[in-house]
Amino acid sequence: MIELDLVWAFLFILLISYVGWKVNSLTVSGAIGAVCVGFVIYLGFSWEGLFVLGCFFSSSSLLSKYQSAKKSNLQHMLEKGDRRDIVQVMANGSVPAILGLFQFIEPSVDQRLLFCFCISIAAANADTWASEIGTLSKRKPRLLLTLKKVERGTSGAVSILGTSAALAGAAFISIIAGMLFSISVYFMLCIVIFGFIGNILDTLLGQTIQVKYKCNVCEKITEKQVHCSNSGTKLTKYSFLNNDAVNLLSIAFATLLGFILS
Repeated sequence: MIELDLVWAFLFILLISYVGWKVNSLTVSGAIGAVCVGFVIYLGFSWEGLFVLGCFFSSSSLLSKYQSAKKSNLQHMLEKGDRRDIVQVMANGSVPAILGLFQFIEPSVDQRLLFCFCISIAAANADTWASEIGTLSKRKPRLLLTLKKVERGTSGAVSILGTSAALAGAAFISIIAGMLFSISVYFMLCIVIFGFIGNILDTLLGQTIQVKYKCNVCEKITEKQVHCSNSGTKLTKYSFLNNDAVNLLSIAFATLLGFILS
């Protein structure tokens, strides 16, 4: 019976990943990564954990398509498009997948692993909602540390709309987790807080150590090293991480902080 459940779960994950590829939310490699992440999470947290992951994936995919025409002019700033490849999938999904693997190897009645799993998904969702909704703000965002106004889509910048979206994204996952896992209101509130902290950490890392370049042709700031068919100039000497690494670190730090304080 257990083996049959595993087969059904794997087929379901495979189907969802295939649909994600067909609707251009995932690349082929991204679909493969989604299958791996989803299956490991199922092993640790069963269908409930898989549903929480699905809520993150489906909501972020829908938001990436929402008013996509208004976001199209930002593509020159981003290293990658809205189709997630395996690196992007793993950047957002490796922490919850590792927690699922730990839970599978050593099942525990202690809810700390489940709590941390929910935080990791909430942090990923908060950051995604902030990025997808915040770029629609009519006002220019400001860099978090200096409050200098910058162009929409700039890493490390915040807006009222984007910050509100981040809080809503963390709360969305918290509510779903609370209903599925019967988590107390206190822990639901903590998931919101640490999920939102994950977004703040992503913003701080994005402003300080994420690599950005200035195009020597059009003088625009971009995540792409090559822009206008020319190599750009690195803005900050000590920056060394791309956006995927920043996402991974911010999720990991927020989850670790939640684990320590739990």
